[in-house]
Amino acid sequence: MNIAIIPARGGSKRIPRKNIKPFFGRPMIAWSIAAAKSSGVFERILVSTDDPEIAEIAKQWGAETPFLRPQELANDYAGTTEVVAHATQWLIEQGLNPTALCCIYATAPFLQAEDLKAGLAGLLSGNWEYAFSVTDFAAPIFRAFEINTRGGVEMFFPEHFQTRSQDLPRAFHDAAQFYWGRPDAWLAQKRVFEPYSLPIIIPRWRVQDIDLVEDWQRAELLAPLLLSDQPFSQS
Repeated sequence: MNIAIIPARGGSKRIPRKNIKPFFGRPMIAWSIAAAKSSGVFERILVSTDDPEIAEIAKQWGAETPFLRPQELANDYAGTTEVVAHATQWLIEQGLNPTALCCIYATAPFLQAEDLKAGLAGLLSGNWEYAFSVTDFAAPIFRAFEINTRGGVEMFFPEHFQTRSQDLPRAFHDAAQFYWGRPDAWLAQKRVFEPYSLPIIIPRWRVQDIDLVEDWQRAELLAPLLLSDQPFSQS
């Protein structure tokens, strides 16, 4: 049994109520639910939330909300792995035996069903604990610099000042869309960014992590290009 877990707490501060804020004609979380439904790989789609309003909207768009998340897992410091571990334990206590669980972020409107399918195939392709979405940095991280206390710049890796970009390793970061994992990995709260995790590469042009207001604004500019042909249904 493959199960999707969508964490969606109610206390977002930088973008208030961002998980259910209208985005391109639908509540933001509805896009993640729709991608999970369209993929056809999940027997159940659960939303883990502490907020009754989020729970009700999630149900309207086809997800289940069979429990409310405890408050200790709904503060600013609760980690994703803790939240998914809680949901995994709840499922086991209900007598269910999930074979794979996929954490899908509620603010991933550009997630595609095919990516979720690729993630599951990747997880099952070998002895992997996780398979998750990644994308590459637009610029070489080895030539990055910071602004110091005097207002000037200092390289993090000054030894690479004269290294050609094409001679530097390709670097990746979390695309903040989905994380397939085996039940034992979630229950043990194993770290995702480790050699036992398989990266599923997503092109940069359809990756937008939404944490800040400017992230939301950029996503709104991209939405007409990326979402106009996406199927949608409630229930």
